Amino acid sequence: METLLVYPNPPLPALAKLLDHLGYPWRALQTPDRAFTDEPDDGWSGAIVYHDGSSDASFTFCRAIRKTEQKIAPLLLITERDLVRQLDLREDLFDDFLIAPLEVNELEVRLKHLLWRTGRGIQAELIEHGALLMNLETYQAAIAGRPLDLTFMEYELLKFLASHPGKVFSRETLLSRVWGYEYYGGARTVDVHIRRLRAKLGEQHEYLIQTVRSVGYRFGQNRWGS
Repeated sequence: METLLVYPNPPLPALAKLLDHLGYPWRALQTPDRAFTDEPDDGWSGAIVYHDGSSDASFTFCRAIRKTEQKIAPLLLITERDLVRQLDLREDLFDDFLIAPLEVNELEVRLKHLLWRTGRGIQAELIEHGALLMNLETYQAAIAGRPLDLTFMEYELLKFLASHPGKVFSRETLLSRVWGYEYYGGARTVDVHIRRLRAKLGEQHEYLIQTVRSVGYRFGQNRWGS
């Protein structure tokens, strides 16, 4: 996946956190000339610029990276709600804009759309189901935007279940598919991990992992909604 250029340096903390969570490689720069001297070998996949309204430095940065032969696009501009009017007559400097505070799902959708339009970048492999978001490249997971602190096996179990929504798996199948055929632990191992996962998902979302009596566990609902 190609690298996103981010301005300014240091970047908006919320932006850096969300880009890491979504699995986008990025590099923060402070001046336009560094965009070309520090350009990765495979080029920039696009740029994200934060405009805080304190000066026109962000617009100067956008203009510099847009008005050269090595035009960097797409460009996503982030600003505050009360500064939106400052974007008037500057539409040539950006491809889309986003209003802070940032929200993970909106940022993901905007970036995915912009990069798809230009054919730049490859989206990280994600699993999305309702409020659950899992990044399979970075081994991160979040529920309703809240990061989940999972052990390796908790993550692997949740990934397996979420990859097969609506399908019921016995404890023995989960042991062999998640822990591996060489694992000799008992079915209680699965129960313990399921209980921990539900606790970490929280009361509002623990229903995502359902117990099917006398059979095993299922992630989400089946097509009959039960």
